Amino acid sequence: MRPLYTRLATTIKLPYCHYPLPRLLSLESPFFLSFPPPKQNPSLKNSNYQVRQTRRARPIIRKALMASATEAEAQTKPFSVLFVCLGNICRSPAAEGVFRDLVKKKGLDSKLTIDSAGTINYHEGNEADPRMRAASKKRGVEITSISRPIKPSDFRDFDLILAMDKQNREDILGAFERWSHRETLPADAHKKVRLMCSYCKRHNETEVPDPYYGGSHGFEKVLDLLEDACESLLGSILAENSHLLDS
Repeated sequence: MRPLYTRLATTIKLPYCHYPLPRLLSLESPFFLSFPPPKQNPSLKNSNYQVRQTRRARPIIRKALMASATEAEAQTKPFSVLFVCLGNICRSPAAEGVFRDLVKKKGLDSKLTIDSAGTINYHEGNEADPRMRAASKKRGVEITSISRPIKPSDFRDFDLILAMDKQNREDILGAFERWSHRETLPADAHKKVRLMCSYCKRHNETEVPDPYYGGSHGFEKVLDLLEDACESLLGSILAENSHLLDS
């Protein structure tokens, strides 16, 4: 009877495990099977580079889309003008009334937003001075505004802020400087602030004088200046915003 290990050796076939060591290390050994290298897809050659470029481009594309949307919105929204004096009961309400009347006669009342305000809140909630309303009514202009002080959102909401005199302008800019430290306001909002008389063509005055402590002549003078300035103001706005004339 043969030993058990001999019988197992004859019945179990181990074709690879019992090759001599030199054969195991030779290229003829079944363990050294050669496989062709995988073919590289040409379309994936620069895939990583393309992914990186796409990721870098996303913020640029997003910014461009936002700018395009902002520009489109600017092309459709009405142009807004705010007139400002001290108490918002004489000069700025008259400017609002004169400009509103002019815009309405041109058929552009849906294209412009018009308002007025004061640098102080002393007369807040009051109608315009009755002397100013009477003088304006003689010229066919109705003043219906209610006094209010200027507020931070005005620097965001209005495209143009017109001061009646230099002190008004300084007060407006001073308010902007204070408010900009605690609220998010356009950095270039100060560029919106201009003097009303800078639009005058027939008068040489640089300021619209406050008629509050004077007689009726003072109110007439204010209206003369405002009518002159408002005509030029509207022409300037339309020249710089031609889309307002589109139907």
